[in-house]
Amino acid sequence: QVQLVESGGGSVQAGGSLRLSCAASGLTSSVGTMAWFRQAPGKERGAVAGVVEAGLTPYDDSVKGRFTISKDNANNFLYLQMNSLKPGATAMYYCAAVKGSRLLDWRVRDKYDYWGQGTQGTVSS
Repeated sequence: QVQLVESGGGSVQAGGSLRLSCAASGLTSSVGTMAWFRQAPGKERGAVAGVVEAGLTPYDDSVKGRFTISKDNANNFLYLQMNSLKPGATAMYYCAAVKGSRLLDWRVRDKYDYWGQGTQGTVSS
């Protein structure tokens, strides 16, 4: 089993930044693809950014150039640096991980085996 715990959420004004962290514990050597998802009130949970096979880091088009995902394999952390935030970025942000190294579409949330409890990010105009 793998446990994921997010932190770093908060409230900022538009144009500001937040850095989210996800601490992984347990059988972390069994984890493959990891990603950040977000869910705004009344909307479905959607993919934001991922670290997939060969260390590639795909992003949702809405955050390209403003968000940066990174992974610290030595200490089992996943990060999401969010810059130039817009009010539409207000959401609960979730860290997710896939068991094993199978290839998959990183954007499909049903493919993920482990989820954190989420951390709230709020952007005011």
